[in-house]
Amino acid sequence: MGVLKGSVWGLLMIVWVWKLAAGEEEKCENRWIHIRRLPSRFNLDLLANCSEYPLLEDLCPFLGNHGLGQKTHNRSHSWYRTDSSMLELIFHRRMLEYPCLTPDPFLAKAIYLPYYAGLDARRYLYGPESNFSALHGLHLFHFLQQDNPQIWARHMAHDHFLVMARPAWDFSQPLTNDPRIWGTSFLELSQFFNLTALTLEARAWPWQEHAVPYPTSFHPPSLGLLESWLTRVRRSKRSILALFAGGGGGGGGGSSTPNVRRSIHSECENATSDPSYEKLCEIVDCSNGVCEHDPIRFMRPMLQASFCLQPPGDTPTRRSTFDAILAGCIPVFFEELSAKSQYGWHLPENEYEDFSVLIPKEEVVFRGLRILNVLQRIPRAKVRSLRQRVLTLIPNVLYRKHDSSPGLEDKKDAFDLAIDGTLDKIRSRVEKLDSVI
Repeated sequence: MGVLKGSVWGLLMIVWVWKLAAGEEEKCENRWIHIRRLPSRFNLDLLANCSEYPLLEDLCPFLGNHGLGQKTHNRSHSWYRTDSSMLELIFHRRMLEYPCLTPDPFLAKAIYLPYYAGLDARRYLYGPESNFSALHGLHLFHFLQQDNPQIWARHMAHDHFLVMARPAWDFSQPLTNDPRIWGTSFLELSQFFNLTALTLEARAWPWQEHAVPYPTSFHPPSLGLLESWLTRVRRSKRSILALFAGGGGGGGGGSSTPNVRRSIHSECENATSDPSYEKLCEIVDCSNGVCEHDPIRFMRPMLQASFCLQPPGDTPTRRSTFDAILAGCIPVFFEELSAKSQYGWHLPENEYEDFSVLIPKEEVVFRGLRILNVLQRIPRAKVRSLRQRVLTLIPNVLYRKHDSSPGLEDKKDAFDLAIDGTLDKIRSRVEKLDSVI
């Protein structure tokens, strides 16, 4: 973790001066970002609490490799046991490599706050401060007001952004709610209404939120390893029509309330045969989180499947959507909030029918529409076209490894697209603000 500590700021100053001398100023015009220097209590110190909550999974094993987690096996170069809650750390590490960093906050077009909001939220969600969830974020705000407050005030915080490695719902408890209700109130605080929050899942209405992809387990360090994976995906034999990797919906207990996951289980268990496929439907049981840090469990079956079913769970979005795209498996959505209304910077918002299938969950659950019948009726030529489009999206949804080779750096990944989108969002907002003033 030493690379994230204080000495890095002097290094950033040297790099910035060198880039100006090397003629990088024109390339970075309108793209300069300043990383706000925060006390370690807002980021690195929070990593020390990785095993503090006994009712939660121990996060300590996933801190390695700057948040990528441990390698899936010693000889692996690209596959890691990545936990989604490490996105803040992964993003912070990649920000230190961003080519247009400036130590001057008043030259910057955007200000990045390296605050690990999702990790800090754990004490309000599960710890002794659960009755004070409306206070989440106020300690950060007070620091920003006291330390060079003119940086925060310059554009009324419209130029600030941060990453929150949880769905926005976890940070949107109304301030008037009973504090025992789930969530903190970070995104409901008026002090933070103007900044941009990059979350794993955004709500439909607040303009300060934007969803970015869940991190998968694939983090290639070189262009050759990425192209090797793309070749494997392209050549995989698709012997399964549809696959669902996830938990819930089975008949072994739990609620009997009708839902799309139960419908999927019922269809798979009663699927017949099709001469075009060795198997019509397969379920990879990921109950109790057994798949989360073991990508072999689901990636191998996904490589063999034509369609990967993405039913909503506790919230509309799923990490599995990005695992499926990574495997070249065509995602099947059951509501638009699962992706179309979320990831506009990474998945083409107006082209969802070119790489995915939408089957409304109400049609499945209440009107008896058979998912497998819908998929079987899609012409083979259309299936090939959908998969080809999915293949082009793979670079968009992966987070490459830090310190990756120059060839791979030329391909924009999920981080790069998030930065591009954030800069555009901030630029538009600041221009509107300036026109009013």
